[in-house]
Amino acid sequence: MEILKKQPTTKAPGDWFTGDVWFDVLYAGHEPSRMRANMVRFSPCARTDWHSHAMGQTLHIVSGTCLVQSRGGEIIEAHPGDTIYTPPGEEHWHGAAPDYFMTHLALWEGTGDDRPETVWGDKVTDDEYNGPRTGSR
Repeated sequence: MEILKKQPTTKAPGDWFTGDVWFDVLYAGHEPSRMRANMVRFSPCARTDWHSHAMGQTLHIVSGTCLVQSRGGEIIEAHPGDTIYTPPGEEHWHGAAPDYFMTHLALWEGTGDDRPETVWGDKVTDDEYNGPRTGSR
């Protein structure tokens, strides 16, 4: 058994995010584990760029209002206690609603080979971000 010391909070890179986003790496698996876990905090209107994960991604909403959209789908509004699963290779974005900070726990796996865990795409435009929403409840 090992207690892992908390790493410093990191500001998310502007080339993958719009707005102010910070994350805490909770776990970055050591072989043979490929598990990844980050606590991610978004300021209002902040969001990821379009991206996909080789092994899929699970988001658990901790606080605030999360907006999440798969390419070609509706924007879904998710709330604390909601869990969102995005399958491998599905392009999507997620972030905070305009009027609330949002925190989610992000869980995904590394690939275990030379493939990238995450493939980053274009910025989510303001028109895309402000599109019609549907609630998770």
